[in-house]
Amino acid sequence: MEFSQDFIAFACEKGVLRFGEFKTKAGRQSPYFFNAGLFDDGASLARLCDFYAKAIVAARADIPHDMLFGPAYKGIPLAAGTAMQLAGCGHNLPFCFNRKEAKDHGEGGTLIGAPLVGRVLILDDVISAGTSIRESVEIIRTAGATPAGVVIALDRQERGQGELSAVQEVEQSYGIPVVAVATLADLIAYLDGHAELERNLDAVTRYREKYGVS
Repeated sequence: MEFSQDFIAFACEKGVLRFGEFKTKAGRQSPYFFNAGLFDDGASLARLCDFYAKAIVAARADIPHDMLFGPAYKGIPLAAGTAMQLAGCGHNLPFCFNRKEAKDHGEGGTLIGAPLVGRVLILDDVISAGTSIRESVEIIRTAGATPAGVVIALDRQERGQGELSAVQEVEQSYGIPVVAVATLADLIAYLDGHAELERNLDAVTRYREKYGVS
């Protein structure tokens, strides 16, 4: 999708997507690194959430949903910002997020925002071990709602401990789809068309051949 290429360009411009030699959590030497925490000002967060909104609108027919959920902590600004961007294009959805620890005064509890009801779309930055998604699914089901799917910024499309990627493991474990604003395939396509970054293409392609999933 066109917005996927635009997102890759934006992530490179912002320094969120970098090239070199980086060690992943799995102990692999990766030729690229994606750090969504560097979307760290108002303008970049607004644009990031606009990309999430575009991905959600594009997937709306395939993933019906009633509200958004942002797991603490990275998912909190994503849920709030994306709800604002969606409202701006005519899709006004309620959103909710959780605390890491229950509040013992005032209204109490661990959830803030709209009540968790109906079909809930989970927003996160990436899926590594899938811990955040597992916790989110448990929260949503405990509230009596239904996890509808997950939206992330980048799908690295590489194997985890087995033959499946972290994204595929989530889809298989919970029976819900995962939508990414952009994928490793989008990144490779982008590098192939931009001379100033094309020197990284061989390393990224070799990495995908070694660790990638279809």
